[in-house]
Amino acid sequence: MSVKELAEAIKDEKISFGIKQVVRALKNKKLTKTSKVFISKDAREDTIEKLEDLGIEFEVLKSKEEISKVLGLDFESEVYFIN
Repeated sequence: MSVKELAEAIKDEKISFGIKQVVRALKNKKLTKTSKVFISKDAREDTIEKLEDLGIEFEVLKSKEEISKVLGLDFESEVYFIN
């Protein structure tokens, strides 16, 4: 998948940002087989370990700065969750 998919999810308002949102979705059983989790290639090691420990599959994308620039965001995030 790509940053393009993230852009479409933003447009459709089907995206959440951050590790806490992913963990919350998992606890609330809103993380389904069709959900997708992406991380930036410069995500912190503890973020990656937490996702792996919870059994959450993810795809690695560009750096936080590159993703934010392409998506036109005024903030950076390590984790992106499309539900």
